[in-house]
Amino acid sequence: MKILFVSLGCDKNLVDSEVMLGLLRQEGYTFTDNEIEAEIIIINSCCFIQDAKEESINTIIQMAEMKKTGVCKALVVTGCLAQRYQEEIKKEIPEVDGIVGTSAYHEIVDVVEKVLKGGRAEGFQELKNLPKVQAERVITTGGWYEYLKIAEGCNKNCSYCIIPKIRGPYRSIPMEELILQAQQLAGKGVKELILVAQETTLYGVDLYGEKKLPVLLKKLCQIEGIEWIRVLYCYPEEITKELIETIKTEKKICHYLDIPIQHASNRVLKRMGRRTNKEELRSIIENIRKEIPDIALRTTLIAGFPGETEEDYKEIVEFVEEMEFERLGVFAYSPEEDTKAAEMEEQVPEEIKEERRGGLMELQQEIAFDRAQDMVGRTLQVLIEGKLADENAYIGRSYMDAPNVDGYVFVNTMEELLSGDFVKVKITGALEYDLIGEIENEFTK
Repeated sequence: MKILFVSLGCDKNLVDSEVMLGLLRQEGYTFTDNEIEAEIIIINSCCFIQDAKEESINTIIQMAEMKKTGVCKALVVTGCLAQRYQEEIKKEIPEVDGIVGTSAYHEIVDVVEKVLKGGRAEGFQELKNLPKVQAERVITTGGWYEYLKIAEGCNKNCSYCIIPKIRGPYRSIPMEELILQAQQLAGKGVKELILVAQETTLYGVDLYGEKKLPVLLKKLCQIEGIEWIRVLYCYPEEITKELIETIKTEKKICHYLDIPIQHASNRVLKRMGRRTNKEELRSIIENIRKEIPDIALRTTLIAGFPGETEEDYKEIVEFVEEMEFERLGVFAYSPEEDTKAAEMEEQVPEEIKEERRGGLMELQQEIAFDRAQDMVGRTLQVLIEGKLADENAYIGRSYMDAPNVDGYVFVNTMEELLSGDFVKVKITGALEYDLIGEIENEFTK
């Protein structure tokens, strides 16, 4: 039977989707991207912020119509929205036949088979459980990069975040399982591994009694075929000297670090439940740059958090100007039910949130352009991801760019390249967030 699988939300969710696809393929199911011919439709949902929640609900409603107009026999919803709003989904969207929670995605085959026999089916496990999966993932990213989810859940309990209630407490995936998974991905041609979790820096604390991310990174560097390793979602207060040294000395690890700081006003950071202050953030960032001068730092910020004053906003603007992050994203605060922040007084009006978000992004655009201009004349290793139609130019990424969130390098060349090739590119120009270059030694790779 043909399955249409829709994966929404973050890269952690995408890993879960690929695991479920692997389990279904193992049982003989085939896949389609045509909703008209799909006999089974599965939606791996997200509800991290309001926009994501609305996208998930709209997608479910849209696909529910396929049960009336197409050949669809079963509609299954998995993931965060399913975990958080299972009763509401059953009541409000009766077309949904199966619901699978975040800790039970390994039950996807059983749920699908029960649904096909008639009636509804559910798959839920306690959030403290870590699913055990015996199947190779189906790669959906194009084949040359893949995400490696090293842990599930979170213990931080920031006041704005619902993740601990949806994904459960922090649970590291055993190192031997991660190594096996990485080896399987390398065997399929994956060249870049991107480590993800709600927080990567705490990896191993629950299993081994101490932070083991540096050890895991060193083991992953030994896998033949893997050429780049990138680390995302590092909480600043958990970054150790050992981790910095590992990134600095291991040649396969990209000099790139994603450090979500969320704000720079100590008053707002305290209200957020964050565990750092502005002075500590400055010290951490300065130390990383001292140890790894060519490091590309990415961060994310929240604009318009409850109680954020003009003075608080001015502080974060000044901090961004001072730090000059290579990469930066900004979200307007989204109140999520069942979080402390949603109940706080002094909620900031939507128009002010958006105005502040826009102001920070305009500032970052200027910083990013200046940073890009500084790259002109340098030579970078670039991972090719595709060709521009009707042009002698390719699109790729440097070590400074994570997929889907950062910029690109446009490579002008008469040479025929393939997606997944690594080439040396001399940068000749810069756009707002992207670079332009040419192969340093034409016709040699």
